[in-house]
Amino acid sequence: MSSVDETARPGSAEDPLSYPFGRPDQLDVHASYRELRRRDPVCRVQLPYGEPAWLVTRYADVKFVLGDARFSRAAAFERDEPSARPMGAIGRNIRSLQYLDPPEHTVLRKILGQAFTVRRIEKLRPSVERLAHELVDGMLERGSPAELVRDFALPFPAAVICELLGVPYSDRHDFQTWSDAFVSTTSLAPELVRSYAVRLREYMTALVAERRKAPREDLMSTLIAARDVDQRINDDELVALAVAILVGGHETTSSQIPSFVFALLTHPDLMDRVRADPGLLPATVEELLRYVPLFATAAFPRYALEDVEVGGVLVRAGEPLLVSLPSANRDESVYHDPDVLDVTRQEASHVGFAHGAHFCPGAQLARVELQIALRTLLQRLPGLRFATSERDVEWKTGLLTRGPLRMRIAWDEA
Repeated sequence: MSSVDETARPGSAEDPLSYPFGRPDQLDVHASYRELRRRDPVCRVQLPYGEPAWLVTRYADVKFVLGDARFSRAAAFERDEPSARPMGAIGRNIRSLQYLDPPEHTVLRKILGQAFTVRRIEKLRPSVERLAHELVDGMLERGSPAELVRDFALPFPAAVICELLGVPYSDRHDFQTWSDAFVSTTSLAPELVRSYAVRLREYMTALVAERRKAPREDLMSTLIAARDVDQRINDDELVALAVAILVGGHETTSSQIPSFVFALLTHPDLMDRVRADPGLLPATVEELLRYVPLFATAAFPRYALEDVEVGGVLVRAGEPLLVSLPSANRDESVYHDPDVLDVTRQEASHVGFAHGAHFCPGAQLARVELQIALRTLLQRLPGLRFATSERDVEWKTGLLTRGPLRMRIAWDEA
């Protein structure tokens, strides 16, 4: 008898679950994921937009879907893909990196690989450290308390990605505003999403034209050389790739920094250990990447190119699947006490940066930024604490990413 479960149940084709399951609550992962991992790890869901999809919640199944070539991102380009936002608002007339499969995807990844090598990232480390200290200098000069997101978490990764890509840092307020178009679910009206997306692409198109005339030692010039010399990508793909690097390079890290600080402030014993022993920082960052949910909802569906069994469920050719990275990172079958923040873990690596062909190309840069950010804040702000209470932290809503929107912190002044 086949192990494939084709019986009708909540979350089945006949009765899909409404998804997402609710508004994100601080750093919690919704309890529905735990129940689904136990009894219905591959279930049918209906998002606000697009066709129904399979939702994959267990660690092993998530890695299987992300790593198997029978599940395609490119197929979503021609479909009414399941989404928490109206996809037409940002436009899909250009096949960007997220809509490609190998071998086309491999071409762009090789280009990115020239920028995000360990050697190049380590070469950036001194300037990243200098920037972190300069931002904390400003906080100290203004005095306690401070607004962590505005004063540190937003400008820090923005400056780093600007230096790497070759974007003027003075333009950060514009592109940070326009970037919301690419992560908004309900925070922006569709017409504003469309306007911001167009403006960011126009901005990047102009910057490409400028850098083509006057190349520099930056990633933008590397991308242009790949376009003009090797003819490996066209102008539309070049602009789309630059936009993806800019948005991804600051949006995720600017959310993770205050989330990680929030996690440490609500685990004071761990914070004291890390402050006393900075050698724990790499392990702490890895555990925080597992523990802290970055995404408010599963996104970026894969489509089955043939009938495939996933987690005991038969997924038919042409059906979309969504994978939940936060759920996979809290899988009880993989992690002991998964809802506990434990920097001594020796278990499987997390999927905070995804897995397979679409593994985050900037993962090493993010690790360096997060380690430097935490070390600088902990070492230079003695007695770091919430300015009032953790209950006063204001959280993002209506975005694909989650984390504090405003977070006031205080410290002991000399």
